Amino acid sequence: MRRRRFATALSAVGLSLAAVFTAAAPATAAPADKPQVLSSWTQTSSSSYNAWVSARNNQSAWSSYGFDWSTDYCSSSPDNPFGFPFETSCARHDFGYRNYRAQGTFDANKARLDSAFYADLQRVCDRYSGATAASCDGLAWTYYQAVRAFG
Repeated sequence: MRRRRFATALSAVGLSLAAVFTAAAPATAAPADKPQVLSSWTQTSSSSYNAWVSARNNQSAWSSYGFDWSTDYCSSSPDNPFGFPFETSCARHDFGYRNYRAQGTFDANKARLDSAFYADLQRVCDRYSGATAASCDGLAWTYYQAVRAFG
């Protein structure tokens, strides 16, 4: 009986110590290159866009960075207006906005994020020709102007 009480008491002390050491453990910080990675994924180039799409499709590989991948796509505007697939462009734009806000450097990066958004939309429109391309370009310009003014 004594042995059981001693084991129970020892176990309780061990659990208490484990709780103290666990609570005192520092939170894991994001890798030091997080700002550089964020910047590389939010440029106007197609290579930046493609790198972001690849990372988005494999978010678990980037979990230690703590990126905010959430999106409402094109907010209150249609995600695919008249069948033009703007959804992924809007998601990357949301990614930039959310992560630069969290980093506290949104104002310094907003113009570039909006320009990258417009470049992404233009790449969507490049898939079309003739009047269809002109319609797409007009919508892309409208979406770009909206985020510049209200984003």
